[in-house]
Amino acid sequence: MTLTFPHIDPVAIAVGPVHIRWYALAYLAGILLGWLYIRRQIMRMETPPLSKKQLEDLIFWAVVGVMLGGRLGYVLFYNAPYYLAHLQEIPMVWQGGMSFHGGMIGVIVAFFFFCKKQGLAFWRVMDLAATATPIGLFFGRLANFINGELFGRVTDSPLGMVFPRGGPVARHPSQLYEAALEGVLLFVVLYGVSHHTKAYDRPRLLSGLFLAGYGMARFSVEFFREPDIQLGFLAFGLSMGQLLSLPMILLGAYLMARSRPSAPAPA
Repeated sequence: MTLTFPHIDPVAIAVGPVHIRWYALAYLAGILLGWLYIRRQIMRMETPPLSKKQLEDLIFWAVVGVMLGGRLGYVLFYNAPYYLAHLQEIPMVWQGGMSFHGGMIGVIVAFFFFCKKQGLAFWRVMDLAATATPIGLFFGRLANFINGELFGRVTDSPLGMVFPRGGPVARHPSQLYEAALEGVLLFVVLYGVSHHTKAYDRPRLLSGLFLAGYGMARFSVEFFREPDIQLGFLAFGLSMGQLLSLPMILLGAYLMARSRPSAPAPA
């Protein structure tokens, strides 16, 4: 027995030649809800790390960081030989191919320069942003599922599902596993720590918790996810996603160890 793939049209809205895909709506939902969530946290903080106006400007920088970093990360980490031979296709994000690890690096770089420009404490801003990031991850993984992409490995588990692009065999719906772990569970953990402890008084703590939490969630789910066909398994039988997640776990642990109550956060 297997679960039935819902066969949802990847195009959510079609008006004449204009097609709006679920993937685009997932990005918009993640950005909008993330902005609202951070805005609400700012309103309840005695000394927020940035103003509402600065938050609006920061969202633009975040979008640029995600798009540039996510695309370049995919090109470099997952398919460099192909794109070196087809340079004109690098900007064609509508054809698919985004990397979370690349997008994360892009956002970190964008936030660093934004905080420098605005005179803000970098780690306090990063901690705030970290608490909202799982929202975007949740919607992104749901979009992956709707598109029938990034599916899991072959399984005889009752959770197995036959994906249109995955052949006639049942596979793990690994996109839903990632939505649950990277999205829901990580959000709940960060929410609990940020709302019920004095985490914001310890710069780097929430950023480190996010990095370590995402890294562990991604590393675990990759055991159920089909590796990228152009890469397969790499060193020690691990996937590229797992190899990229290991430094995140180590960096996250380091940042949490470096966090100190009321410690000044360098910009």
